[in-house]
This record gives sequence, structure tokens and C-alpha cells, in this order.
Amino acid sequence: MVAIAGPPGAGKSTVADALALALNKRMVDRPAEVVPMDGFHFDNAILDSRAMRDRKGAPETFDADGFVALLRRLRTEKGDIATPVFDRSIDLSRGSARIIRANQRLLIIEGNYLLLDRPVWCELAALFDLTVLLKPLIETIEQRLIQRWLDHGLEPVAAARRARGNDLANAHTVLSESRPADIVLLD
Repeated sequence: MVAIAGPPGAGKSTVADALALALNKRMVDRPAEVVPMDGFHFDNAILDSRAMRDRKGAPETFDADGFVALLRRLRTEKGDIATPVFDRSIDLSRGSARIIRANQRLLIIEGNYLLLDRPVWCELAALFDLTVLLKPLIETIEQRLIQRWLDHGLEPVAAARRARGNDLANAHTVLSESRPADIVLLD
């Protein structure tokens, strides 16, 4: 298991997908698969009931225990395993939306809080064989996050407000509270 961590907008999904594609081109049985942490977002109804919807994406808005349990299963079980996937178009996780096949055990785990030094999240460290932290400049992160929200149809003022609010707060959490990585990639 290779962990690719970093703040929102750092390029984790892009790097993870490119790595899996490159590995699978070189290996006949295509054993590499990406497992995103985002599938473990709490449902919006749960966030609303906890008055946390405006913090969506913060560490406490994820089912960290469920994520740790899934990675332990992926580490130890031999058969196919279903995983959830976050669907940005509907802003919700879809359970059992992807199958990690028994032969896909070169796993690239990507997410913001894979290296977070907080209870539950810190249990992930023992599961990873290699950790990578993507660490772009905060100005780069801000520009990418604004563009992300523009691409999702928000008006420029709303996109900037969303990026500069919760998203940048989460980016600072990742940058200030992550354990050291084996590899740090600066942008």
C-alpha cells in the first residue's frame, strides 16, 4: 500500500491515477488500483444532524474508523472487496461502488488525512509500505481550489469564498498536522 496524501487541490487524485495507469501498463495482470479516502465522507444528512455540513471535508466529517477497517481488510483478506466512492456530481458517497479484485493488491491510497497525527487517523501509519506527501505552495492550492469550484458551476465570488473558507482551513490542517512522509513532493 502506497499512501499519497496532501491538502485539497494538491493533485493527489491526478498523481494516484497516473501512477496506477503507469504500473498497469507494465504488468500483465494489472494489479494496481486507486483507493480514495473520499468515499468515507459522512452523508450530508449526518453532517446536517451534527451541524457540521459547513465543515465538510474536515477530518471529523469522515468515517475514519470505517476507512481504517477497509484498509485492514484490503491488507489481509484474499477475495474481492467492495469500496465506497465519493461522487462529486451529487456531493455524496456511493457505497460498494468499486470492487478491488483479489489480484489488485498493489494499492494506491489517496486522501487528505492519510498522515494526520490524530486519533484513529494515526492508525493508518502501520498499514502503509510507502508514504508520499504532495506539498504545493498555499497560493497554488488556493488557485486550484477556486478553479475546482468554478468547474463545478459556482460563480467566481462563491467559488473564492468556498475555497478560502473550509477548503483552505482543511489544507492548513493537512500541512500542519501530518506526520513526516517517506517522500515529499514540492510543487
